[in-house]
Amino acid sequence: MTWPLIKNLIGLPLITAFFISLLATPIVIFIYHRLGWVDDPTKRKRKQDLHQQPLPRGGGIPIFLALLISSLIFLPLDKHLKGILLGITIMVIMGTLDDIFDLNPYLRLILGFLAAGAVVGAGIGIAFITNPLGGIIQLNQPQIQFQLLDETRNLWILADFLALLWIVGLSNIVNWAKGFDGQLPGIVVIAALTIAVFSFRYSADITQWPIAILASILAGAYLGFLPFNFYPQKIMPGYGGGTLAGFMIAILTILATSKILTAMVVLGVPLIDAGYSIVRRILAGHSPVWGDRGHLHHKLLDEWHWGKRRTALFYWGLTAILGILALGLNSQGKFYTIIMLAIIIGILFLWFNFLSTFFIPSAQDKHSKTLP
Repeated sequence: MTWPLIKNLIGLPLITAFFISLLATPIVIFIYHRLGWVDDPTKRKRKQDLHQQPLPRGGGIPIFLALLISSLIFLPLDKHLKGILLGITIMVIMGTLDDIFDLNPYLRLILGFLAAGAVVGAGIGIAFITNPLGGIIQLNQPQIQFQLLDETRNLWILADFLALLWIVGLSNIVNWAKGFDGQLPGIVVIAALTIAVFSFRYSADITQWPIAILASILAGAYLGFLPFNFYPQKIMPGYGGGTLAGFMIAILTILATSKILTAMVVLGVPLIDAGYSIVRRILAGHSPVWGDRGHLHHKLLDEWHWGKRRTALFYWGLTAILGILALGLNSQGKFYTIIMLAIIIGILFLWFNFLSTFFIPSAQDKHSKTLP
């Protein structure tokens, strides 16, 4: 583990992406305000919204530019990178259109599968997953062979299908973690650095170098965006910036020898929060893709009256702890960590939704006690 290797695999890619994002973000803010592409809560109020003044939602554009330019500088333009760059281009176009026209969630889902298809079509699939209870589950069978452009190609049905679901699913789940100022960029920076460090630990294997570089670029892109998104935010990530984060993390975990459990630990809070939200919406007879004000960060802000800075730091700190654990745990340890985290978050939701009404008197109850 030498300093030149750290500089080339992590330092330079991160710093380059950081400055591109840092310089591009205020330009995007200016253009969006000039064109009137702002989300005004007085004109269109949604339950999940927490901002109180008109703000642009174009955060995906500077992040995309940082990813694109830095990747072309530091990575070879092979078929994998071509597929990734095509995928993130589709994602940022979709995000920009959503900023302006507020696209239907189901249309966004279809476009998300299209973007993921570009990545999977470039040969990025989940060939196996580690069984947390022991052993490896191979996904390279069944296969279908076909001719395309005078080349024999293989379609790994299970591997490619699972990769599509993982990329699209994580894109949308991570997007839900952009509920307030600074929440998303901090989580993404920590998650990306965890993957970069994990890949760097195996730097003797040169196949891990591009993964460490790409993860560092992702961390730098969101780190450069963070000063403009932290409280009081001047720009929001938007759908493009939110889904782009999950999109890239999902790809990185596939490339890093299918480290899906690692991502599930690091992103444990937004993943489990999303799982509870989906179940809650379905049980209430609502669509799981339509937003509401029932996420954990809403509860912390509304019920415990935490400020946005404090809540953001809470999410960052918890993600950092989970990232450190993910680097040291084996597959079984990661699995049990996820289970424990799910129980803890479940207890929190149980408290917020049911138990707090029994243990904390309401204002009306307090008033009635003062009456003669």
